[in-house]
Amino acid sequence: MMTLTRRGLLSASATLALTSAARLEAATSTTKPDLFIGTGGDGHTFPGASMPFGMVQLSPDTDTARWDTCSGYHHGDASLLGFSHTHLSGTGIGDMLDILVVPTRGPVQLQPGPIDRPEEGYRQRYSQEQAEPGYYAVSLESGVRAELTVTPRTGIHRYLFPQGPAHILIDMGHLVMEGPGESPYIDEAALQIEPDGTLTGTRRVFRWAKGRRIFFAMQFSHAPGRVEFFTDDDQPAGASSAKGKRLKAVLHYEDAGAAPLIIRCGISAVDLDGARRNLKTEAPHWNFNRYRAAAAQAWAAELGHVVAEGGTTDQRTILTSALYHASLGPTLFSDVDGRYVGLDHQVHALSKGEEAYSAYSLWDTYRAFHPLQTLIRPRRAAEFTADLIRQTRQSPFGPPVWPLQGVETGCMIGWHSVAVLAEARAKGIPADYAAAWPGIARRSFDWSTPNLDNSLGLQFYDETGFIPADRIFESVSRVLEYSYDDYAAAQIADAAGAGAEAARLRKRSGNWRNVFDTKLNFARPRLADGSWAEPFAPNAVGHSKKWRDFTESNSWQATFLNQHDVHGLIAAMGGDAAFEAKLDALFTADSTLPEGAPPDISGLVGQYAHGNEPSHHVAYLYAYCGAAWKTQAMVRRLMTEMYKAAPDGVIGNDDCGQMSAWFILSSLGFYPVDPVSATYVLGSPLFNRTTVNLGNGKRLIVEAPDNGPDTPYVRSVQWNGQPWTKGWIAHADLAKGGTLRFEMSAAPNKAFASRPEDRPGRPA
Repeated sequence: MMTLTRRGLLSASATLALTSAARLEAATSTTKPDLFIGTGGDGHTFPGASMPFGMVQLSPDTDTARWDTCSGYHHGDASLLGFSHTHLSGTGIGDMLDILVVPTRGPVQLQPGPIDRPEEGYRQRYSQEQAEPGYYAVSLESGVRAELTVTPRTGIHRYLFPQGPAHILIDMGHLVMEGPGESPYIDEAALQIEPDGTLTGTRRVFRWAKGRRIFFAMQFSHAPGRVEFFTDDDQPAGASSAKGKRLKAVLHYEDAGAAPLIIRCGISAVDLDGARRNLKTEAPHWNFNRYRAAAAQAWAAELGHVVAEGGTTDQRTILTSALYHASLGPTLFSDVDGRYVGLDHQVHALSKGEEAYSAYSLWDTYRAFHPLQTLIRPRRAAEFTADLIRQTRQSPFGPPVWPLQGVETGCMIGWHSVAVLAEARAKGIPADYAAAWPGIARRSFDWSTPNLDNSLGLQFYDETGFIPADRIFESVSRVLEYSYDDYAAAQIADAAGAGAEAARLRKRSGNWRNVFDTKLNFARPRLADGSWAEPFAPNAVGHSKKWRDFTESNSWQATFLNQHDVHGLIAAMGGDAAFEAKLDALFTADSTLPEGAPPDISGLVGQYAHGNEPSHHVAYLYAYCGAAWKTQAMVRRLMTEMYKAAPDGVIGNDDCGQMSAWFILSSLGFYPVDPVSATYVLGSPLFNRTTVNLGNGKRLIVEAPDNGPDTPYVRSVQWNGQPWTKGWIAHADLAKGGTLRFEMSAAPNKAFASRPEDRPGRPA
């Protein structure tokens, strides 16, 4: 965990003020992303090949067991296992890592060996890594040069061997066992060589997404001389197939260096026919360079959505890398024939033109990632909206929480897919929102609905207005986040014509007040008898050692979690001055955390924690109490201190693009404190000029011509050439395209957006 020491409200960045010509030249020469940003520290990203929002993420695995390697990879690890076809980006829990391919030479080794002593197994030291969108290459100590690229549903490998014999190991069981006496992660698997030489297989995995299934079909540009199969405990199996749990296959080539070996592998969550069909449709030839060029072309289009001029070289690299990471998922989950596995564990078929997706990190991504998509990719956002409505209808749990590969993991708290749906509706994205209402209503009001940890205490919350901390863990965060979900769900109730239920949800969305102590001005836990839990310390994560009262946060951070009723929170604190002082206290508090605090509470400025999502909107709250200049100063500071162009350049888990999306939107000069409101709060743009291609033939231009390291403050704003006095702007305005121009200053303009009628959250 990285913790920043406490400093003043504003620290200088290394931003350069460039001439227009120099800015344009710099922008065109430095906009390539660095795929290694986030692969070190706690970023948990991977450097391998993927298409935008693709099903396959073909990338090296350096380990499978450590928290550092939730993505399968951690920068600086001494050796790697091989290359697997599925990975998660930026998550705090590991899974996937399916179908490991190990190109190597020498004696066959069936166990990986220790990470720091690879000679004891099939692990290999590596060097000369190269990563670019849609392509990854590395040199292995065995002398093999490995190259990877992808189509949306297939992985394409090219291996160049030295002269002489070599082999390919396929390890279907390289996940670590859970522990002594525990069940294995993999409970059944199969491998088989088909008559045409295609290697097919499947396994069922119980790691994070319990019971998810993967199928694959793999073809080779030239046939091996012989194939060996091994089953559990590395026992030899038949000549053409194997069944068990931890299976392996070894393909032997007597003169592997005679020609490059191309491997193409299609995957599916549905069945082997789906994997074969994906492979046949998307990978019909053996020309590796053509696949690589197609992937590069697809990424060029995606990364062209946001192009910056000005700033430093590193800042532009961070921006483009953030846009890359905010384009990896949710991941494609439907096969080329439209079939996919629903949250009811049944196979469904989509209509033509529709797609299903997986890996929605909704507790994180409703805050900035999904708002970013509605702005730059409205068509993709419409696909996500339709998909989440389908998943809501199919899931026995109601609105999705953290769906992964057709399994509801129930990870984190709340059911924030309702916020994504309500935001999309508020922004005019067409969808059948009423179809989602029955599932949302069950989750909100029916206590017999199957429960996951995400919705514990909901009946207490409904009947008493709070959740007792001596009955339910993470009680305070639950009340606050359930309140926001109620606010969002009321919008869907409106769409369904459920007026009484909408009113009930809106009333219940005020439950945040029941865990806010007006004497201390902190959100804090209450016991079943209604009393405040003791002892209380605002930097603590729980009032006792039994369990936590907050979700990956403490009272300092949770106090400001109220996104939908900021002015109500201001009033509860005693008015604008008290609220501003409380924000000041947050950012200047002692950064000490108690023993046992989760590593997610990172990137501290005082007790503000940029490394985790509950804090992400908080710097923008100054604008609500008339101190927009403090938002400008703090946002600029966070952009320049919390991100860097290095492997450890993301201050916390990237969380499927949320940390990256915060940077992108903030660098544009605005941020969605309350996404469902369909408005953005103005901050401090980072670059001199940014062009945003809105995906509908229109462009948004953000100008800040005098921007520099010592000009973080906004003197004035113009929208399409007219003065703009508000501290916020509507999505509907930005989505039409136009020019948002900031005049920047070294000194704060404390009058800007200070009038009550100009503050966010007030009627226009």
